[in-house]
Amino acid sequence: MSSFVLKGDICYSISKDTLKTIKNGYCVCENSLCQGVFEKLPEIYKNLQLYDYEGKLIIPGLIDLHTHAPQFSFRGLNMDCELIDWLNNNAFSEEAKFSNLDYAEKAYSIFSDALKNSATTRACIFATLHKEATKTLMDKMEKTGLVSFVGKVNMDRNSPGNLCEESADISAKTTQEWIENSINKYKNTYPILTPRFIPSCSDELMKKLKALQQKYNLPVQSHLSENKDEIKWVSELCPDSKSYGDAYNSFSLFGKDAKTVMAHCVYSSDSEVELMKENGVFVAHCPASNTNLSSGIAPVRSYLDKGLKVGLGSDVAGGHSLSLFRAISDTVQMSKLYYRLVDASAKPVTFSEAFYLASKGGGEFFGEVGSFEKGYEFDAVVIDDSILPHPQELTVSERLERAIYLNADFSGIKAKFVRGNKVI
Repeated sequence: MSSFVLKGDICYSISKDTLKTIKNGYCVCENSLCQGVFEKLPEIYKNLQLYDYEGKLIIPGLIDLHTHAPQFSFRGLNMDCELIDWLNNNAFSEEAKFSNLDYAEKAYSIFSDALKNSATTRACIFATLHKEATKTLMDKMEKTGLVSFVGKVNMDRNSPGNLCEESADISAKTTQEWIENSINKYKNTYPILTPRFIPSCSDELMKKLKALQQKYNLPVQSHLSENKDEIKWVSELCPDSKSYGDAYNSFSLFGKDAKTVMAHCVYSSDSEVELMKENGVFVAHCPASNTNLSSGIAPVRSYLDKGLKVGLGSDVAGGHSLSLFRAISDTVQMSKLYYRLVDASAKPVTFSEAFYLASKGGGEFFGEVGSFEKGYEFDAVVIDDSILPHPQELTVSERLERAIYLNADFSGIKAKFVRGNKVI
């Protein structure tokens, strides 16, 4: 268990509306848990190791609720396609390569190194359907010191022949073998059940995945209401379901006893939103991907006002960057477009709210994570924003906003702590 003190200019969310800042403050970690933030260091903590980052920004580690590790290799390519064409022409062909373990080793080394050196401290990650390659990814993620949920993807229908499991039985059997191999193997890396999306999973497979979810008490991740054509397709595949979300819910893989995060939710109906709220489903808002793949603008303001659980996702490679700094600024910008072009009553998301989503909002999926409030697991990132010189006096919160909009996470990270352990 780690105990120490960080000194610097501290910023963290208390709520979606409240960003707390202290200049030249002290943030105390004791036994890997945060004991609070102080203007003056209490006498009781005077003997703890002090990391002096005076003049630098100290923020909670950021949480990526949705990304695809095998797609990192082609980020920034083919961004002029829409979702289904992009999947068929780009994503699926790349993911098929992960049947080759040498390729998986190389690709996942690059991905895990990049994630380690970002401002992200925790992530929900899609792998591929390949059991051995997914083990490789989990091994790589464990070495980073970050906390992650990693999912072996399930696909037994409506998928390319080289990326489609032979049957529901084989998919479930392979998934169970992977779960049993990984569930107690790591300190910081955990399995998460990952049906890719309803169109790629048969009813029989979904039933078998629910049995695995119950047996091993696993969380669930998937995609929801991302694209209009996708939603229409789901309605044809599941005619008895009231909505896309209800299709997952019919197999009890939509919150309640199965902690669930659904990416996108661009076109969720009122009934689907109510079901998400009732079941405690997390929304992973992915603004860059929603734009790049022409999906649309998710009504994040509405989700916040209705009290849904919302965090942010990079959604690489539909999103072209792992940077959650970029996701924060994209969230604000896309909400402005929604306000201007879709619904003038939906006021734009503020910077404070977007930062909350990337930290405490998404962190709730992992427990008491994403803030420096007392009792929270201690994740922190130290940013040197002196790389962005300015002539005027700025407050700590103004410096944070500027650092985020000007991408200081690419070159300004000076230290990173996860569960009280220094990983950078």
